[in-house]
Amino acid sequence: MDEVGCVNIFLAEGAGIDDIVAELEATGEAVGRDPFGHVKIDLINPGRYFAERFSQEIGAEKHMVQKSGYYSRSAPANETDLALIREMAELAVACALEGRPGVIGHDEDRGDELRAIEFERIAGHKPFDAGQAWFADLLAGTGQG
Repeated sequence: MDEVGCVNIFLAEGAGIDDIVAELEATGEAVGRDPFGHVKIDLINPGRYFAERFSQEIGAEKHMVQKSGYYSRSAPANETDLALIREMAELAVACALEGRPGVIGHDEDRGDELRAIEFERIAGHKPFDAGQAWFADLLAGTGQG
């Protein structure tokens, strides 16, 4: 911070939710939840929480929080991206026409099959496994691994 003048911290959506919720509940604050009992992350706002916490800890005079949408697509989609988008969109339309609900994605519990994953099987707060091969490849490809 002394050399560059700033600190960048990137957090996954929902990072630290369990700790934030425990802290809020310990102080008697109500924690908003959806009908399924999941914490309403937008009301907790982990980005703001950590920005305020870290600013205080490191003595920063000011802080700014930017949502990942600002960074989510900093380069045009390549052919692999376009193929995945096309495949997911086609499956989403087929499922909609069949009346089959769910979230389109690669189902880790079913051999990464691209399918409509049942809503009740989708839950937040799943820790990210940084040991996954694709993530190690990504880090190595960007000079971080």
